[in-house]
Amino acid sequence: MEDFATLPDLASRALGGGVVWADDEFFAAADHLVLPAPPVFAPRTFDHKGQVYDGWETRRRREPGHDTAIVRLGAPGVIRGVDVDTAFFTGNYPPHAAIDGLAADGYPAPADLLAAEWTPLVPKSPLAGDSRNLFAVTSEKRFTHVRLTIFPDGGVARLRVHGVAVPDPRLLPEVFDVAALAYGARITECSNMFYGHPENVLMPGLAQHMGDGWETSRRRDDANDWLTVRLAAPAEIALVDLDTTHFKGNAPGWAAVRGTEDGAEWFDILPRTALRPDTPHRFPVRPGRVAAAARLDIYPDGGLARLRLHGRPVDGFLTDQFRRFS
Repeated sequence: MEDFATLPDLASRALGGGVVWADDEFFAAADHLVLPAPPVFAPRTFDHKGQVYDGWETRRRREPGHDTAIVRLGAPGVIRGVDVDTAFFTGNYPPHAAIDGLAADGYPAPADLLAAEWTPLVPKSPLAGDSRNLFAVTSEKRFTHVRLTIFPDGGVARLRVHGVAVPDPRLLPEVFDVAALAYGARITECSNMFYGHPENVLMPGLAQHMGDGWETSRRRDDANDWLTVRLAAPAEIALVDLDTTHFKGNAPGWAAVRGTEDGAEWFDILPRTALRPDTPHRFPVRPGRVAAAARLDIYPDGGLARLRLHGRPVDGFLTDQFRRFS
């Protein structure tokens, strides 16, 4: 698997992504493309239009042409690669696809998007059926929308747009969650992710169940589990939010948060503190220092629904980053 596939899916519905236009969705709605869950398939499940597919499927073309869907990214940013997943589409997948990107201000209507000048990201390329088709992207520009074109027709289960979020600083408050995936924060290391991926703790909204958080296997030694986060911007953290919602018999007993500005020296943001099961915990803190990265230690193991680190970013960082990729 390509390295970019470990990066967040900027198009995911979980981040607010959505399909804003499609020229045809006769057999299956294009909205399926951005669903965060893996596609599923139930053989011999028919509705009035035929076999039900968990994906976008267009009717058969009887003349030359192509079909198109436009996706608004939930987290605009720099795209490192795309995954055109044709899972369960075997005799009805498109043989080729192309991807283009667009950087748009505000909230353009479909007519504006159709008339816009798009940037090619992936040229017309062959696809395999019932497969993940991975394509690296080399552009260093920030995009807000992507356009998937399939040739000539067929079905695609999911479109994953992997990259790094680059928020527009004009749309952010002065103090916000600098550990939010939607604003560009990233998990950089993790001790264990047996039951749940650590990226889940940086997702927006409340966790819906235990599987929507980070959970480690049970430790049988004297160590503890941990993860590290590269923050969306260097900031002095003012509030730590550790949410153990849904984790009742498997919440950590304690947790601690440390920060670093240079990657060498670590300092306390939240000293080791007892946690309660199935509880949102909020701790005002005053570390007195700026952190560019943070480390969460849980003792000894267990599960966490969400991690929020609210702070004021250093002056100019987000503006400089936004200009760099625009």
